[in-house]
Amino acid sequence: MSAERKLIQESTRRVLLKDFLVSESSRAGFGGLEITRTPMGTRVTLVCERPGILIGHRGELIKRLTEEIQARFALDNPQIEVQEERQPNLNAQLMSEKLASTLERGWHFRRAGHSTVRRIMESGARGCQVILSGKLTGERHRTERFKAGTIKYCGEAVHLWMDKGFYQARLKPGVIGVNVWIMRSNAKLPDEITVKGVEAKPKEAAAELPPVEAAAEPAAPEASAPEAS
Repeated sequence: MSAERKLIQESTRRVLLKDFLVSESSRAGFGGLEITRTPMGTRVTLVCERPGILIGHRGELIKRLTEEIQARFALDNPQIEVQEERQPNLNAQLMSEKLASTLERGWHFRRAGHSTVRRIMESGARGCQVILSGKLTGERHRTERFKAGTIKYCGEAVHLWMDKGFYQARLKPGVIGVNVWIMRSNAKLPDEITVKGVEAKPKEAAAELPPVEAAAEPAAPEASAPEAS
């Protein structure tokens, strides 16, 4: 098997595994997935808002999920690790799922979008953007954006500081795509430079100088009367 075909097959397996785990952990609040190859096998790290629902009593549910993953996707000795999301309002995947659920409950898309952005910014994010696309009103497809703070679209800052999540809201008119972008609170942008050993001093108030009085102009000489001859 060629290297290109093997790479495509591995990428397809990862996508299918993610879709399967999203559907299986929807009740627990799916917040992210990381797959790592180890000498002992394949380690799958799941980030959830409520990990107890996914683990089950004495780990019965997580054992059954591990066996199903091994049988369906032919992973080498899979080991599932479940982590709890401490800041769910700053997890883009969780917020996209919550926004989709809000839309499915009948909220107007503008109210839901603004409410989500406000909730994320109040939790300490540096920036947030919500993109809703689909049949929002009427039969025509449209896209609406809700943005606050700082957002980066390209460059190294996107890979380091931007968290992106996507989910679908299934409504009667059709499916609405929900994209949530969040810039982390500890983000440091390339234009933010700190010089070591130099402390910024507060600007001192300028001393108020007394007003300068205008110098008195000399009086013009009076014109003398002509002498009588």
